[in-house]
Amino acid sequence: MQHVKPLPGYLVQRYHGWKATAYQENRGWYRRLATEGQRPRAMVISCCDSRVHVTSIFGADSGEFFIHRNIANLVPPYELDGDHHGTSATVEYAVTVLKVAHLIVLGHSQCGGVKGCIDMCMGNAPELESKESFVGRWMEILRPKFELVSKIEDASEQERQLEKQSVVASLENLMTFPFVETAVKTDELSLHGLWTDIGEGGLECYDPASGKFLPV
Repeated sequence: MQHVKPLPGYLVQRYHGWKATAYQENRGWYRRLATEGQRPRAMVISCCDSRVHVTSIFGADSGEFFIHRNIANLVPPYELDGDHHGTSATVEYAVTVLKVAHLIVLGHSQCGGVKGCIDMCMGNAPELESKESFVGRWMEILRPKFELVSKIEDASEQERQLEKQSVVASLENLMTFPFVETAVKTDELSLHGLWTDIGEGGLECYDPASGKFLPV
């Protein structure tokens, strides 16, 4: 592989800093994780956005969360079509093998994927409409929810509401997976929908009774 380059120097320095401090201080814990395997209590599905730092938000340690990240924290509906489904495979492993007790979908403010979906739905993003756009095809998962926010005139509020609907869409799609539905109905698994405000550090939780996101 001639195109693969050495790791950038600043990352090498950061690694050695971590190995000399955080790792050395918790070496026993890391070795225990390695020998005993992982037993995370929760799975978190969040956006790839570099500003969303799941473990920091909850003060989590290594081994606590089974984390999957993708564009706009979306879960596709259950389908057996023979194609590659990274998100679906991760959900399956978390629920059927790791037996997580909680499955959290975490959305966030200023989500670029959601903004792209709005542009696409309003006809302002022909590049995303192309069959060659992986992002565009992925955001088709969220397209049906756009109708719920299409009448909102304030662009920021419209975006914020669709960000929250991306969480709802994923929760709805999770329940189309037979093994998720079974685990939920037998109280072996609970689903949770969250939305975080990056700038303010706020966290809101979806309340199914009211259909709203309420401050935690």
